[in-house]
Amino acid sequence: MSRFSPIYLDNHATTRPDPRVVAEMMPYLTEIYGNPASRTHAFGWDAEKAVEAARARVARLIGARPNEIVFTSGATESDNLAIKGALELQRDRGKHVVTVATEHRAVLDTCRRLEREGRADVTVLRPLPSGLVDLDALRAAVRPDTVLVSVMHANSEIGVIQPLSEIGTIAREAGALFHTDAAQSVGKIPVDVDSMRLDLLSLSAHKLYGPKGSGVLFARTKERRVRLAPQMDGGGQERGLRSGTLNVPGIVGLGAACEIAEREMADEATRILGLRERLRERLSSELDEVRVNGDLERRLPGNLNISFAYVEGEALLMSLADIALSSGSACTSASLEPSHVLRAIGLRDELAHASIRFGIGRFNDAAEIEHVVDRVIAEVRRLRAQSPLYRRVAAGSAERMRSRA
Repeated sequence: MSRFSPIYLDNHATTRPDPRVVAEMMPYLTEIYGNPASRTHAFGWDAEKAVEAARARVARLIGARPNEIVFTSGATESDNLAIKGALELQRDRGKHVVTVATEHRAVLDTCRRLEREGRADVTVLRPLPSGLVDLDALRAAVRPDTVLVSVMHANSEIGVIQPLSEIGTIAREAGALFHTDAAQSVGKIPVDVDSMRLDLLSLSAHKLYGPKGSGVLFARTKERRVRLAPQMDGGGQERGLRSGTLNVPGIVGLGAACEIAEREMADEATRILGLRERLRERLSSELDEVRVNGDLERRLPGNLNISFAYVEGEALLMSLADIALSSGSACTSASLEPSHVLRAIGLRDELAHASIRFGIGRFNDAAEIEHVVDRVIAEVRRLRAQSPLYRRVAAGSAERMRSRA
């Protein structure tokens, strides 16, 4: 098997757990196995101490206070708790929610369910072609009865980073709570809940080299206390907001991942950005009809979403089976639907179907990137050679160039 097989470039879907994270988790899977709610013996005390240490580590990474960290199973649960919990306790004020068409399904589907049930009135904003929120449209959308504004920090498909400070200011001036799904950004770029004027923030451990099944909801207590209705009843853990026995190994792993990110994030982002730019420059210079989707400046360092015109994205993925990538299209049970994110920023269906997401991460290196570029270029050229439409377009371009000469 080649040194380059397989290669993992799907770091937006999940990341490989850092070995240092796994090492910290292991004792809590084998030796320190107490329930942190058991307050009458050392097994419980040791588990509780580990949970509180992890809580402090997570808080430090995002500029929060430890008592504002609520442990969950991941960002999807955190999104649900934030949106449903806020609306339930704010119903005397109103039920209006403002969000964006490029949000993760955990936000969009939650809002749609609440709207179907008559518990929410939802405004879904269309972003600018860059993928950024239109701040003027947001100002126009908020109303006296707006309870919540929910805007993802960094998009999971196109990597676009939203101006949270400006959005938070608009939400706060309207008296609304401000929530962000920061699963893709925490640990990759700086996040500060105060300067971004955030009231609620969701994150997942497995997006920053931690374990699956562990996440956080930040719920503000400073300046104005955010009140949420619990969505799970039981033992009253996590300030009564999220009942259930805590996942101690997962929480310890999340804390370890956050501490590593705090220490290494700046240097890592610079290195990963260099790899991404090498990938982008070679693809753009050696192939024609290539389009980068989303704003290139306000973007996660490791994200590159590209449309290769006249190539079916699924066919390209199948030809690159030894490279883990993601298509801009999502399979449904009945049909192949274009990405809702790419549609929202104005891509035609054929370009959306021709899109590939490259997700570069901590464990990728320059040699892998060069190998991936070589493979992608070769496969795009092979697939285009089989496309009558591309051959006609290429022949027309060549003829126009000859006529100008």
